[in-house]
Amino acid sequence: MVISHNERNTPHYLPRPELLGRILAHRDTPDVKVIIGVRRCGKSTALAMFADALAADGVPEQNLFYKRFDAFDVPLDYDAADLHEELIRATGEADEAYPFTVMLDEIQDVPGWEKVVRRLHTREHTDVYITGSNANLLSSDLATYLTGRYIEIPSFPLSFGEYLGFSRNLTDAPERSDDDLLAEYLLYGGMPGLFALRTRTAETIGAELRDIYRSILFKDVAQRYGIRDLDGLEKLSRFLFSTSGSLFSARNVANTLTSAGHPISTGTVTSQVEALRHAFLLYRAEQEGMQGKTVLRPLSKYYPVDNGFRGLVTGFSPRDVGAKLECAVYMELIRRGYAVSIGTSDKAEIDFIASRMESGGTRKLYIQVTASLLDETTRAREFAPLLALTDAFPRLIVTLDPYSAGISDEGITVVNAKDWLLHDER
Repeated sequence: MVISHNERNTPHYLPRPELLGRILAHRDTPDVKVIIGVRRCGKSTALAMFADALAADGVPEQNLFYKRFDAFDVPLDYDAADLHEELIRATGEADEAYPFTVMLDEIQDVPGWEKVVRRLHTREHTDVYITGSNANLLSSDLATYLTGRYIEIPSFPLSFGEYLGFSRNLTDAPERSDDDLLAEYLLYGGMPGLFALRTRTAETIGAELRDIYRSILFKDVAQRYGIRDLDGLEKLSRFLFSTSGSLFSARNVANTLTSAGHPISTGTVTSQVEALRHAFLLYRAEQEGMQGKTVLRPLSKYYPVDNGFRGLVTGFSPRDVGAKLECAVYMELIRRGYAVSIGTSDKAEIDFIASRMESGGTRKLYIQVTASLLDETTRAREFAPLLALTDAFPRLIVTLDPYSAGISDEGITVVNAKDWLLHDER
């Protein structure tokens, strides 16, 4: 494999076949493949897995060019001209009987990278893959040069199914039930780096998540967008994590932070929230009227990309299990390719309206999320907005309650969260 300055150093990675499969599905297609997601969610490992798969399939090493740009040994002044020069040398050594595969990891750290990728795209028998930790990689920089010539492959922290697989691969870990691992997953999240820790305690997990969080906040948010008030940015992100699942008002948040001794304007709150979203640290669900009704001035809810970040700012409190479950369900819907909004009417709210395009048309789900349905008042509250719906799309309640699973007389499916998180309905 052609490697310059840094090496593909992931000899002990645990497999993520679903993510690898999504990448392999676009192998040798003319589009530039853009793998995007929050920093440290596994994009680098995905490229390493892909490179190994190609090598195992007989692609010569000299036809695989891999470079990671956030590695320690990449020169600080490395730029597009340096990359172009390396690629010229590498292509001269390639076997022309095979495509030349280029894998550029965390490419946004290289000034002028877009022009190099554009030239690669014009080269025959060249297959290009890039990763990045900011949505602007697609929304502005790359789109300018490659309009209609790239495909986005989203990458996320571990799903619960992947978390179980990783946990089962820990040779020195005691045997634990799926329910125990789900409780751990809701508390600590699924950032893959947690499984590289020698010992996994609240202290070591907290230290690892804190390192990841600060790297994202300062490198992918503050540095990229020129935000100088780092203390205010951190206070805002921590506030959003701890209140995830609550309706968001930039004005109210600005007033809350100002009252707490950190003056901030509504406009600054809005722009910083967008910066956090572009770094994939936050995801948004906007209000949508039920039964096709329009919502005037809709509000939004925000969810952290991983429950570990919520746990980090709440001291890994065992409380608010329902909020943790709501975040996990939301991110699983995003992982499964749904667009997610909040169902709103004058009298009620549905946690999520999820929709995605499929071969037979639009698939749509109405979903309520609750820790338990054993209390009759809670049960009535969760069922009421679903019962008010008049269309035929599936209605679902996801709960940690193991005793309420089944289908109600009205056709509402109640499913245990563990089972739902493990089984994509596709």
